[in-house]
Amino acid sequence: MVIQRIQTLFLLLAVGFMALFCLTPFATLDVAEASDSMTPVFVKDAPVYMILNIVIAVLLFLGIFMFKNLKLQMKITLASMVLICASIVSFGFVLYVGMPDAHIIWTGGAVLLVCALISTLLAYRGMKKDHRLLTSYDRLR
Repeated sequence: MVIQRIQTLFLLLAVGFMALFCLTPFATLDVAEASDSMTPVFVKDAPVYMILNIVIAVLLFLGIFMFKNLKLQMKITLASMVLICASIVSFGFVLYVGMPDAHIIWTGGAVLLVCALISTLLAYRGMKKDHRLLTSYDRLR
């Protein structure tokens, strides 16, 4: 089996980045009793935030299988991009408002969210390219 559409790979990468984000710590929290210990903060520590990220991953995964309906696939991908942006904003709120003494792990969660957004943008760009190709083909017929 050969994957002929590059946007499928980009959507699969975005699903992988969102799954990794849900499994890796995105911050460390200072523990009051020990001065040297830092407790990792996972997405599961904020349940509503975890549900948002799981919904994003599921939407991206469903978008992979919508290849026969390109317009619906583009809508799902666009909605996923908006939700990823909302997740990035929520990341800031959870971190700075909910846990003011937490420190971001830049190599963990923050980068994974940005990578998921970039791969989703690249997938959307591939879908737009396919859409332009199909409309030009229909015009020639």
